[in-house]
Amino acid sequence: MAFHGGLPVADGPYHFGEFELDRERFELRRNGDALKLERIPLELLLLLAERQGAVVTRQEIIDRLWGKDVFVDTEHGINTAIRKIRQTLKDDPEQPRFVQTVTGKGYRFVAEINGTPPEPPRAAPQTLEAPLAPPPAWGRATRPSSAAEVSRRGRAIVALTLLLATAAALTFLFRSQIFPNRAAQIHSIAVLPLVNLSGDATQDYVADGMTDELITSLAKNRNLRVVSRTSAMQYKGVKRPLPDIARELNVDGILEGSIERAPNSVHMTVQLIYAPTDSHVWAESYDRDLNHAYSLPEELSQTIAKEVKAATSPAPVQRYISPEAHDAYLHGRYFWFTFNVPATLPYFEQAIQLQPDYAAAWSGLADTYAVDGMMNRPASEVSEKIHAAALKALELDPSLAEAHNSLAAWYLFYAWDPARAEAEARRALELDPNFAEGHHVLSYILETQQRYPEAEVEARRSAELDPFAHTWELGVFYLNIHQYDAALKELNMQRVARPDDFAIALTLAKLYWLKGMYKESQSEYERGLDLQHDSATKAAAHRAWFNGGEPAVELWGVKNIKALARKQYFETQSIASTIAFSGDKNETMKYLEASYRMHDPDLIFIQNEPLFDFLHSDPRYRALVGRMGLPPAY
Repeated sequence: MAFHGGLPVADGPYHFGEFELDRERFELRRNGDALKLERIPLELLLLLAERQGAVVTRQEIIDRLWGKDVFVDTEHGINTAIRKIRQTLKDDPEQPRFVQTVTGKGYRFVAEINGTPPEPPRAAPQTLEAPLAPPPAWGRATRPSSAAEVSRRGRAIVALTLLLATAAALTFLFRSQIFPNRAAQIHSIAVLPLVNLSGDATQDYVADGMTDELITSLAKNRNLRVVSRTSAMQYKGVKRPLPDIARELNVDGILEGSIERAPNSVHMTVQLIYAPTDSHVWAESYDRDLNHAYSLPEELSQTIAKEVKAATSPAPVQRYISPEAHDAYLHGRYFWFTFNVPATLPYFEQAIQLQPDYAAAWSGLADTYAVDGMMNRPASEVSEKIHAAALKALELDPSLAEAHNSLAAWYLFYAWDPARAEAEARRALELDPNFAEGHHVLSYILETQQRYPEAEVEARRSAELDPFAHTWELGVFYLNIHQYDAALKELNMQRVARPDDFAIALTLAKLYWLKGMYKESQSEYERGLDLQHDSATKAAAHRAWFNGGEPAVELWGVKNIKALARKQYFETQSIASTIAFSGDKNETMKYLEASYRMHDPDLIFIQNEPLFDFLHSDPRYRALVGRMGLPPAY
């Protein structure tokens, strides 16, 4: 026998009627057959069963299911969970066999569990109190007052009225001076991931997708800094004090909320918090049928911008998006952020098939092809697809910043045309100044043209808007311009905040090698492989180090990447940079020439790669840079 909240709880599954509730397997069964009941309703049913006849208050339900510090529409969430429990148990709320509503308090489980009747409700203790005096009978005749008494009462009422009016005025003035409008103090904001209230984890893509669309819409307000999606998503499911999250993201406003999608409708609740004092500013609930759910993020962003007195652009005229196409698009974005091209591509293609004029889906398709060409296949197989998809997105919606950024990336990486890339990137940022990925791409464009001070400004802006997206960005920038001490300081600072980031470790390994600190380089390299859970490669690299030190590791690295390239796709430029560690000029140039013929996207950074510094005097290298049309940096 176990105890929960002071009440005895039977060990093993709960049996009631024809049902069995298995706590260990987190499963509800009827006559041995498993029933589908989502996580939140199932947790609530377990809580009610554990309490066996005792009233479970709504606050207890909130604390158990969502926690005290998470804002959701609890009324809607609890009601939905109870409704789903009753539907599954086929329980009549008017004549309940299992779950009884206790009006104004909560719910009680009323069925026998394992043959034991539920505990009867305890009667409220009796208290002896003096009877309350009856209210004055205003319509009844009372003893007449003297003229003096009436005069005194009149003066007292006037004095009291003046006193209250003065107090109210002073209170208003005090609050307006000491506690000014919190909304007007919000100049930066983070949108925390919307909580999926359905209880069904397969619906997470809806919550995440609507969060992403809300961030994108809100970021178009020029006077409001909005933290980008990647950083906001670090707090999904995290129960932390809002002021702490705000400090980490360097914002003064937090928007949080919940969403539930039913078969034909969407319910969303959001609230805005002034983070320094954890003060509530504004809250609202929205119910939309699926045909109009796609417009919710834009509507919300306009409302919030007005609340915080941010300058708003006129709301764009939104084209109708069918629920099916929007659903496919949300699925695509959900998988795109995992860089899983095979999972992502079919959803964007489906969204376009369902609605050919869906500009955002065309932009998503362009981005997916771009990732595919950098990770999985030669550029020649995807370049035209990227270009066509980005142009189609812009044809459908010239105001779509993401589409301009997609085209900018194509011009830079696939057309090797930094001038046109810059024009498209700047247009994207004109449309959406808070677009972190736009600043990131523009930083790359400026770097390839050796415009380093401008590139640094853009890299810093990108990191400010989305500190979790490219944690290594500034460190790599300083490394590329040979400011190794600045790179080391930046990367070590990032490591303190994100010790498990393998990209930071591998960048530090390269940096230490460039500084001639080979022991430290090897240590960071092995650490990065550990964080990638690549124990086989780590063991091989460690053996090479043990047997011959850094020269042996360099030779092993060349053999290793060539062997891997026979089994899977690698950019030839990546092979060239690995060979460059060994100092073999001819072999490095051989692979750089091959990379040029393959039109590898990353070859655009040929002059920003310190590993190629030893080639700068080689006529073959200079001729290659000239053929690419890049301004010489040697």
